[in-house]
Amino acid sequence: MKLNALDYLGISEYFSDEELMVQNTARDFVDKEIMPIIEDYYERGEFPSHLISKFGELGFFGVNIPEKYGCSGMSNIAYGLICQELERADSGIRSFASVQGSLVMYPIYAYGNEEQKMHWLPLLASGDKIGCFGLTEPNFGSNPSGMLTNAKKTDGGYILNGSKMWITNGTIADIAIVWAKDDNGDVRGFIVEKDFKGFSAPEMHGKWSLRASVTSELVLEDVFVPDSHLLPNVKGLKGPLGCLNQARYGIGWGAIGAAMNLYDVALEYSKDRIQFDKPIASFQMIQEQLVWMLNEITKGQLLALHVGKNKDNGTLKHTQVSMIKRNNVEIARECAKLARGILGANGITSDYPIMRHMMNIESVYTYEGTHEMHTLILGHDITGLPAFK
Repeated sequence: MKLNALDYLGISEYFSDEELMVQNTARDFVDKEIMPIIEDYYERGEFPSHLISKFGELGFFGVNIPEKYGCSGMSNIAYGLICQELERADSGIRSFASVQGSLVMYPIYAYGNEEQKMHWLPLLASGDKIGCFGLTEPNFGSNPSGMLTNAKKTDGGYILNGSKMWITNGTIADIAIVWAKDDNGDVRGFIVEKDFKGFSAPEMHGKWSLRASVTSELVLEDVFVPDSHLLPNVKGLKGPLGCLNQARYGIGWGAIGAAMNLYDVALEYSKDRIQFDKPIASFQMIQEQLVWMLNEITKGQLLALHVGKNKDNGTLKHTQVSMIKRNNVEIARECAKLARGILGANGITSDYPIMRHMMNIESVYTYEGTHEMHTLILGHDITGLPAFK
């Protein structure tokens, strides 16, 4: 079985048959169910919610969580390949699945008790329940330790107050994984249900990026959260940062998917577009740009593969996740610029996905740790000298 996608170096030989089956299934689904509709949903600024149940049926949520919880129990590479295919269509679609699996299901699996796992994970895996992740605040993004959202202990639970910003899935979520400081100043995680009194999730509008994705604010005003909804097995920033590591890993794969689509569109267009009585693909400058895209995408694929192998064998370092997120998103960002240039004026129209990918990638470049923050994480690792607290 071969990888049904751009694979110049034949890296598919390093994937298992199960992983290749997952990739091909995801690719077929994306081509048939998402590609024909995504431009329209993007222009309308609407998330295609009818896809949720289909994602659940295909096992796209919590791919790498054990089967006993209603999940697929597959490898991290399988999860990465799904992210790659979803983002080949649209970053907002991949973001939806990433949040559900990496930022909602993962913390329940990693930090929750058995009762929480058995109750919530099957519902989230099937898509019957949707979740969101509340960490970023209006004044604290790259510096989550400064969060103001607080959780005051009371009889039988906690009273939460605060707000979260730029929350994917917030308005459509049934539960939110909210991070707040307790009375001791320790960051704790809570499962907040949408119908808890004092909780609201108004949708944010006016976006030029991730328009086929729901982005929201979370508002918590004296929200009582019972003790049963506290994630008991983690305390401190290592909780939410552990979740972000999962999501950043998926982004590293997803960004390559966006780059692959940009390359494919630019390549086909350049072979069909005739100028000066010949295809523009015959021009040296166009070939140089296409080769640059192919070269960088291939390096990004190899990086994703090796990081995935490290994650599966338990040797992964969080700095390696920073590298894949930083490197591969930057590749996708540059591919968008090159593809837009190759398509000329046609590159700015909705007849092609170039500008949609370009605008989406600007968000991906910033969220889950900015490009600059990942640069400094890697700089700290190689020098031993932190550039920030």
